[in-house]
Amino acid sequence: MTADRLDDPDYPAYTTGRAAEVLGVQPAFLRSLDEVGAVKPHRSAGGHRRYTRRQLGYAQRIRQLFDQGHTLASALRILSLEDDLAAERAMVDSLHRELARRAAPGPPAGNGGAAPAAPAADQAGQREAT
Repeated sequence: MTADRLDDPDYPAYTTGRAAEVLGVQPAFLRSLDEVGAVKPHRSAGGHRRYTRRQLGYAQRIRQLFDQGHTLASALRILSLEDDLAAERAMVDSLHRELARRAAPGPPAGNGGAAPAAPAADQAGQREAT
């Protein structure tokens, strides 16, 4: 296993026992999340559960909501809404950056960066004024 795979948040590097130890929970907690479909770990060739760092983060968020007195159903709904909100905020930020980029002054497109030519009426008006 290479180090770059361990840096990948979606690489299934944690066994159930190690994942439970990292989270400070019993392995039964992780198995129950798997049984209800809240966290679906990868399976090794031997059928053992293997968790990713991303899955452990999600399980930790569920655990925190349990500790606050939420049911599994409400915890999953809260997490879904939080994730949706984060995605929408990221999209809004991206759109704001795009608008700022478009509004930033820069050379006009299509003339190679040269200053725009004055309209013919303006040029004529300048000649008359002189």
